[in-house]
Amino acid sequence: MGMNRFVGKVCVVTGGARGIGAAIAHRLGLEGCKVAILDVDREAGEQRVKMLSSMSIESIFIYADVSNEDHVREAIDTVYKRFKAINVLVNNAGIGFSGKSLEEQTLDEWRRIIDVNLTGPWLCSKHAVRYMKLSGGVIINIASTRAFQSEPNTEPYSASKGGLIALTHALAISLAKYGIRVVSVSPGWIDTSAWQIPPKGSRLSPLDHMWHPAGRVGRPEDIAALVAFLASDEASWITGVNIVIDGGVSAKMVYLDESVIEEGLAMLFQDRGVGKMFRELIERLKSYGSVEEAKKRLGEILEKL
Repeated sequence: MGMNRFVGKVCVVTGGARGIGAAIAHRLGLEGCKVAILDVDREAGEQRVKMLSSMSIESIFIYADVSNEDHVREAIDTVYKRFKAINVLVNNAGIGFSGKSLEEQTLDEWRRIIDVNLTGPWLCSKHAVRYMKLSGGVIINIASTRAFQSEPNTEPYSASKGGLIALTHALAISLAKYGIRVVSVSPGWIDTSAWQIPPKGSRLSPLDHMWHPAGRVGRPEDIAALVAFLASDEASWITGVNIVIDGGVSAKMVYLDESVIEEGLAMLFQDRGVGKMFRELIERLKSYGSVEEAKKRLGEILEKL
């Protein structure tokens, strides 16, 4: 990689055993950072540290549930005692949701997601700042595009990520006096399969990739690269903002018309000719004046294929 932006620095990455967090820990470590991984998956955390150590990255694993203040306090104290500094905090730990309908969602499920995804970053920031304010630093919160866009039945998760973005700008203003910058990053669709323990094969289809204006689904390395920049001195004038990284999906205007159908079929069949053919068919059917007549003509056309 050829960069040493974090030599002599210490970073804490929550949820750093697998997925996006693991890629962030790996990237910062390659650039010279000493890495502390906080996670509830003890086995994966210990395995990840072994991997980092094999690459000469100084790292430690600490078991911690970020929603538990005693865990967080003790973990942060342990990091400081070991490395004598905390310069970067990446609040990445988070959990998803079952997808139950609003009527089926329970208060306990709501509270657990808010506790981990929102209270956790607040607790980690609260305790890390005790040491970060001694020399300044950067806090990066991993939010989600689900803070702005939702699928059905994601209320707890979407609310937690929206709150995390609000927490980001609040912290940025409160901690500016200590020379601490705070930024949030909102990933879109990220395929984390290669960053599991053990690594898994991707199950994505060509359609999944083609939906993205950038031409592919995101990878944890994409997020790690952005986080490394934001944590570096090169981003010293960036604070209090959220940055979306989603391959262009959130910028894509979608209308339910012939163009969407044409594009969808072209992606599904991996053939733009098929999409064009069906669009022409739709245009012809619209000229027949009634749904029943169109259905009749469509049946006749399909019988000849």
